[in-house]
Amino acid sequence: MIYVLYGTEKFLMQKEVNKIINDNQVSTFNVSNYDLIIDSLKDIIDDALTISLFDEKKVIIVDNCYLITGSTVKKDKEDKAEDLLKYFEHINSDCIMIFLTDNEKLDERKKVVKKLHSVATIKSFNKATNPNNIVKEWLKDFKIDYNTLNLLIDRVGTDLGILDQEIEKIKVYKDKELEITKEDVLALTSKNIDIDIFELINKIVEHNIDSAMEIYYEMLKRNEEPIKILIILANQFRIMYQAKELYSKGYSGNDIAKILEIHPYRIKLALEKNYNYSSKQLLSYLETLANLDYNIKVGNIDAALGLELFIMEGNV
Repeated sequence: MIYVLYGTEKFLMQKEVNKIINDNQVSTFNVSNYDLIIDSLKDIIDDALTISLFDEKKVIIVDNCYLITGSTVKKDKEDKAEDLLKYFEHINSDCIMIFLTDNEKLDERKKVVKKLHSVATIKSFNKATNPNNIVKEWLKDFKIDYNTLNLLIDRVGTDLGILDQEIEKIKVYKDKELEITKEDVLALTSKNIDIDIFELINKIVEHNIDSAMEIYYEMLKRNEEPIKILIILANQFRIMYQAKELYSKGYSGNDIAKILEIHPYRIKLALEKNYNYSSKQLLSYLETLANLDYNIKVGNIDAALGLELFIMEGNV
């Protein structure tokens, strides 16, 4: 068996690799990992052709498989796609080969890719524009309504690794009770700091100091470092400013996400909030935070105090 997994969502690809290994009941002792940029293709193929003494299945994982993409590296002279084509004519049925690449697409012009379409299972794992579909698949054995599903994503965020962890917590708690409620999400999941940042930004810009400080202190209670909060604030103001400027020039949300290389869901949230703020206002906050970051680094002010003063003064 041969699998080709490609795309930018490395977490989903690794999850699929684990599923292939588990579905075929392959022991971890029979799993070999290679990196085509470092390792020799000849060694990989030799391993694939080697018959197990115990008649057991084995898995060979080949990461950074540039031979099936448009990418080129110095090792091209050593590794020839023809060697793979020869192996495809005599595949070891006891060996499961998994080729991985983080490229968004395969090079369909190459012979080896054309051959893979007939001998391999090929799956794409590119950035999802809507994380709801992924979460629905992970919770396919559970009943969860639309509003509760959105609450889960709004609360936890769109990082698939974090979402997976939080969903596993819910599954373990619910056990055989297959309905997930709003109360379950609120009680069992941790709120992502990125979600709080939007609310903190709102309160800062509205000069609602009491509410802003309440959010800030709650973050500190969760052991969030002031400098980390400052960096996330600055990054969010930057994203909001860039998204607003690009949107004003006629770019769509998806276009902006590609240009900034940021998940479309984050751009969607940024654009929704941008209606309340001018570009000048966002840029002023960003510059103020940059100056604060500099003064913290040179020792002119304590990070916690500096951020607290920034929130309390709210002057830009």
